[in-house]
Amino acid sequence: MRTRIAVISSAEFFERIESVASFINEIELDSYIYEDPQQAPSLLHQLKPCDVVFFSGSLPYYFSKKEREQLPVPTLYLAQDELTISSSLLAAIYHRQVSLDRISIDLFDSIIVENVLASVDIDTFPKYVIDYEEMLDLDRFNLSEIVSFHRTLWEEGKIDLAITSIHAVYDQLVLHAIPSMRMADPKTAIIRGLQESKSLAMYKKSQLAQVAVGYISTKLQENEIQKLIEAIARVIHASVQQISPTGYSLYSTRGDIEGLLDQNILLQYFSGFPHVSIGFGFGSTIMEADKNALAALRFAEKDQKKSCLYILTNDKKLLGPYPQESKQQSLINVHPELLQIAQKAKLSPGNLSKLIQFGKERQSHHFTAADLSDYLQVTRRTTERIIKKLADQGYIRIIGEEMTYQQGRPRAVYILNLPIYQ
Repeated sequence: MRTRIAVISSAEFFERIESVASFINEIELDSYIYEDPQQAPSLLHQLKPCDVVFFSGSLPYYFSKKEREQLPVPTLYLAQDELTISSSLLAAIYHRQVSLDRISIDLFDSIIVENVLASVDIDTFPKYVIDYEEMLDLDRFNLSEIVSFHRTLWEEGKIDLAITSIHAVYDQLVLHAIPSMRMADPKTAIIRGLQESKSLAMYKKSQLAQVAVGYISTKLQENEIQKLIEAIARVIHASVQQISPTGYSLYSTRGDIEGLLDQNILLQYFSGFPHVSIGFGFGSTIMEADKNALAALRFAEKDQKKSCLYILTNDKKLLGPYPQESKQQSLINVHPELLQIAQKAKLSPGNLSKLIQFGKERQSHHFTAADLSDYLQVTRRTTERIIKKLADQGYIRIIGEEMTYQQGRPRAVYILNLPIYQ
């Protein structure tokens, strides 16, 4: 089956990518051409069916962040690397006969230039380099600022050549008769980008084709159960099997389940049916998916107050509870340091994953036992046991007290002392 790649790029870049497309088997290219990288978001609204979206660089990829996150297909961009920079500098020195200190360069990250020159022991470094990584981080990117950078240096007689990584900037420099050249993306880099696009699309397809098994547990009346089952089965194209008077299993694919979540239509099913517990499991086999579904159902059944759905993936990521939240926690520890923490503190991988997520999501680093109890959705006694286990090993410490009421004991204020950004 051929992989359809949507290319978001300038006309010049698409010509280059077409010239090497024959090196990759079983791909088709669709072009979406911009004159300015800030036009990329509008092009995404014009996408025809495709398997992956390939951006010509970091700028159109960045400007399309909001739109990219809504796409059901994977996206990636051709990153600037040492090969791109070294090829461009070599072309400038050899063909244009200019020295490094008479060149101005714009690129995403200037550290790449330093790495290239350091690797061949060249001490001379271009004086005039501007990167736009920080501009993007601060959300203040301005194309005219990049053009002005090169133009000012040229008018002041400080450079003989401008090298730009932005096609729209190149067009402006040519318009002002400033000697310039585009950053040279080597054929090998473009071929590698196409191959990565194809591989990413194939991986996504294989994931979506995974088996999905679901279990539903409820105390609803039989006619209400039938109504709920039929509604969910229809939207996820599932086959249904009744396993008990109030229990059902569903068989579908991961792609259909994720499509249900992406459409945000899950809430309408739960709103009219209280006290429904659903667990879905993904797996490469029915047996694996079935086992994960039963585990996910147990998590859903723990919440007696409202209907909810949990999903356990084949790599033991627990997602949910939907539709209220879409948190993610890992039920396995693969990082050696986290595994050591779990063993020392005698915590389950699930609880440790929740703690790490708790630390990431909080705006303040400080918290009380009540804050943690609310987040974990467990009793205060259970929370205090977890805190004690962590405190005994030095993974949590008291930094103060909080007196929110005039009577009673003050509450301890804690801070986590473990790595959360793994």
